Amino acid sequence: MKFTVRSLAIASMGAALLGGTPLTADNHAAPDPVAAVEADAERTARVAQQLWEFAELGYLETRSSGLMQTELQSEGFRITPGIAEIPTAFVAEWGEGGPVIAILAEMDALPGINQSGSASRDPVDGKGAGHACGHNLFGAGSLTAAIAVKEWLEATGTPGRIRLYGTPAEEGGSGKVYMTRAGMFDDVDVAIHWHADDENSAAARTSLANRSAKFRFTGVSAHAAGAPERGRSALDGVEAMNMMANMMHEHIPQDARMHYVITSGGNAPNVVPDFAEVFYYVRHPDPKGVEAIWDRLENAARGAALGTGTQVEWEVIHGNNPLLVNETLARAMQAKLEMVGGVIYSPAERAWAEELQQSLGDAAQPLDSAAEIQPYSRSLGYGSTDVGDVSYATPTVGVRTATWVPGTSAHSWQAVAASGHSIGHKGAQVAAKAMALMAVELFTNPEMRSAARAEFDASRGENYVYRSLLGDREPPLDYRE
Repeated sequence: MKFTVRSLAIASMGAALLGGTPLTADNHAAPDPVAAVEADAERTARVAQQLWEFAELGYLETRSSGLMQTELQSEGFRITPGIAEIPTAFVAEWGEGGPVIAILAEMDALPGINQSGSASRDPVDGKGAGHACGHNLFGAGSLTAAIAVKEWLEATGTPGRIRLYGTPAEEGGSGKVYMTRAGMFDDVDVAIHWHADDENSAAARTSLANRSAKFRFTGVSAHAAGAPERGRSALDGVEAMNMMANMMHEHIPQDARMHYVITSGGNAPNVVPDFAEVFYYVRHPDPKGVEAIWDRLENAARGAALGTGTQVEWEVIHGNNPLLVNETLARAMQAKLEMVGGVIYSPAERAWAEELQQSLGDAAQPLDSAAEIQPYSRSLGYGSTDVGDVSYATPTVGVRTATWVPGTSAHSWQAVAASGHSIGHKGAQVAAKAMALMAVELFTNPEMRSAARAEFDASRGENYVYRSLLGDREPPLDYRE
């Protein structure tokens, strides 16, 4: 069964969730956080669109981070920039005492893909990146939610602190891992996050652990025709490694993933390249599974260098633990999402979506599914996220909303287009409402916080010690340069 529940009684929603009417010090009904999000729709769209235009890569999100900090500071949040030795990471906090509820906000774009706001393929000349994973919406929606919760705390006089964490470089840079490693979430009671998608879901979906590295081969340059015997091709080393890795695919667990891209392979066919680089990702549901496959990949690199007369070294770029789901929180988030409802297209938005769907082929889904809420479930997702490490530091819950035309895949030009469209902005509003309602309940429901913490402790197990998959390296601030 799917739900198409709309927020018909917005004014009473907060009271219904909390089992009564929350009162301010003046004994007046508290402001409804959903209504506050709706009233802030212009800001959501404006910030989302500015981040979309910036399309800044991981650890280079200077304007994006600055914009979000400025918006939050104007609303009275205390800003701490440059946390965890990352210039674009920040914490914005409002409130005193009480529980600490965190909302995560991403902001980085993806390299190598861009698109205008057109519903048909239209790359933008000279623009080397785009928000193909909707992190512009992630940042804007989270900002709106945090401000709505701040207004609720202020009006009700409820003890507690709402924090927005500006988290850079999710795409292969593991910004949240460094923040987790630095203890930024140690005093947080619950962390809330969300993500762009082509459907609305609060499923308890875990993710794959992963690790990446750039393998750099060095050889000896020579004239490829006049003196080939003098050369030792670094590209041969990369290709030999890739051949062995591709043969490994047959002999790794079914739920594992391994993929690569050659980032440097030489400049001219008649010059034996003395440098070549390949960038690898390895994923598995269990961090130990990642490490086991990784050992074999390193051996493939060593063998490739030995066989081609080259040298190889590698730099681990990022590593994420899998998401630790918390069903206490996930079921509560499902209830919030069902109360808020999904995304309803205007006639103009529907026409735009119909045009875009022509490029999706058999993947296209009914447009009306954007208004539906998917039933609750628990499942394994095959993506990876640095939210996983946060989820091992504090109980964590997420939600996904239909910011993209149904049938759209992440990391596609279609996702870029919708992330810069009013359809995407509406999806960010849905997420902001659900997150705001979730935060309000967490501030006022100590039993839920206690149950979530008990489940969290049981899931991590006794004597748990946090360990990141990227070791003790410093943030790779230049990995996208």
